[in-house]
Amino acid sequence: MASLKSRIHRYRYWRFLLLPALFMLLSLWPLQRLAERYYTNELLEQNRQTLDLYVANLLGTLRRYEVLPNILGDLPVLRALLDHPQDASAVNQANQLLAQLRERSGSDVIYLMSAEGQTLAASNWEHPDHFIGRNFSFRPYFQQAMTGQRAQFFGLGTTSSKRGYYFGAAIRDAERVIGVLVVKIDLDHTETLWGHTPEQLAVTDSFGVVILTSRPDWRFSATRPLSETEYEQIRLHRPYPTTEPSQLTWSSDTWLIQSRELNQIGWTVRILAPVRQVERSVHTVVAVGGATVLVLLLWLSLLLQRRRHLMERLALDAQARRDLELRVQERTCDLEALNTRLKEEVLEREHAQQELVQAQDELLQAGKLSALGTMSASISHELNQPLAAIRSYADNARVLLDHQRVEDARTNLGSISELTARMASIIAHLKAFARRDPHIPERVALQPALEDSLSLLAARCQSLNLELIREIPEVTLWVQAGETRLRQVLTNVLTNALDALEELPASAPRTLWISTERQRNRVVVCIRDNGPGFTPQSLQRALEPFFTTKAHAEGLGLGLAICDSLIRSLGGILHLANHPEGGACIRISLRCAAPDTDFSDKEPS
Repeated sequence: MASLKSRIHRYRYWRFLLLPALFMLLSLWPLQRLAERYYTNELLEQNRQTLDLYVANLLGTLRRYEVLPNILGDLPVLRALLDHPQDASAVNQANQLLAQLRERSGSDVIYLMSAEGQTLAASNWEHPDHFIGRNFSFRPYFQQAMTGQRAQFFGLGTTSSKRGYYFGAAIRDAERVIGVLVVKIDLDHTETLWGHTPEQLAVTDSFGVVILTSRPDWRFSATRPLSETEYEQIRLHRPYPTTEPSQLTWSSDTWLIQSRELNQIGWTVRILAPVRQVERSVHTVVAVGGATVLVLLLWLSLLLQRRRHLMERLALDAQARRDLELRVQERTCDLEALNTRLKEEVLEREHAQQELVQAQDELLQAGKLSALGTMSASISHELNQPLAAIRSYADNARVLLDHQRVEDARTNLGSISELTARMASIIAHLKAFARRDPHIPERVALQPALEDSLSLLAARCQSLNLELIREIPEVTLWVQAGETRLRQVLTNVLTNALDALEELPASAPRTLWISTERQRNRVVVCIRDNGPGFTPQSLQRALEPFFTTKAHAEGLGLGLAICDSLIRSLGGILHLANHPEGGACIRISLRCAAPDTDFSDKEPS
């Protein structure tokens, strides 16, 4: 009888244990689905940010060289070679000039072609596989430049067998195209930036062929079927080492694919993440969940076993142990409720901690992307002015040397050296500006900074036949500023004024007024012109980044935005208005500084 009662008790024990076990095991399936969704979204968001960063870097690299062929095409040495292609001296000078320009610009190759596509001079003229004498008229960038189109092309070099992106520009004599200047840049370093990660990079061109990738076995493979017309274009232009690219298929069961279309150049950038990254994390979560279920089952088993033992003990003397059983049951219920509350609090804290870490990571990544975009666009804008001055000084130095004016030429070369040092200073400041680092104010003399900015623009003022009216006291005005930042602001404002004066008819008089005045503890610099002035829309949005009324190739719309940020960081004010007598009037208000003031232990306000 006792044995039968024991078997009945064991049957009841396993029956009550089997139902919770089955319920807990079934809960692992929704846990797996939730984990898959969570880790997939996490991986996609991380890869989206990485993709944005890579696209910004790629576009910044291309835009750096986009206008270079148009600028270099006006150099007298290159035009002289196009006029006398058989002149050995002209060829030698052009080769050396292109080699120097390639070294300074960081491009791969710069070369000059005649209107028939024959290469007359190249920066790699000293290399065994130089381009001189080769005909590249079959290349799309030559054909596009000859017809006045936007000349851009990606392809494998037929001579060097190196990948590159080509920018071309037509060189004209009046309305006739006499040659084409081509700048080739090397994009191999954009692959090395990716590093060794499970995620893979793939950039495809308009044919759907992989041209840049972190997987060498994917390179020059087609990601979609090509038509016969596309095969004909590939055979004609020869952008790849093969005329019949092999087919490449990316399975959605293997890769999580995100893409970004670069419509301006016809490329598509993709980032492919292995699905196994998500599966590995999901398996870990399921394993932890299964272990948790097992622990809970063991705990429940122990709890039920304890209850059974207590029931057996209480059965011996039910009347005597009734009060004790009631107290045990109440304590058990209290412990279960407390345990449940503790679990809920732990889960809530873990969830809040995960959300905080995720928000911090997203904020940090967004800050890095913003700083990179600011640095890339600013450097492109700010270095144009010193580069133009360097070219002017260099051209003047060559003329002075031709006239045996060595001392004057040496002075120009010294100015070039100072400008290069200033460019380095501008770059260092722009990096700090992008990071928004605090700057310690300095005691700066206003008049020398203004004279330095005017000297940079002297040649342009002379070409405009400009009348410059100055109302500046002889007594030195000292302001709280950074010496480089002050010159940068003054140069940008003066350049905008000259741009406005260029819009006037050639016969109209051009006048520029520069005046200063003291207002209590501030010095106000007023720069006024008699140009067309600001429109209501431009006056309202002139200080916004990337807003410009110029053509796309002439400006990025960052000059006044950078000036406003620099002035505000120094505690100053930049005010834009139209003068009642016509033209624009820009006022720069800066804090005064005594000649012996020391700001070394102060932070700017």
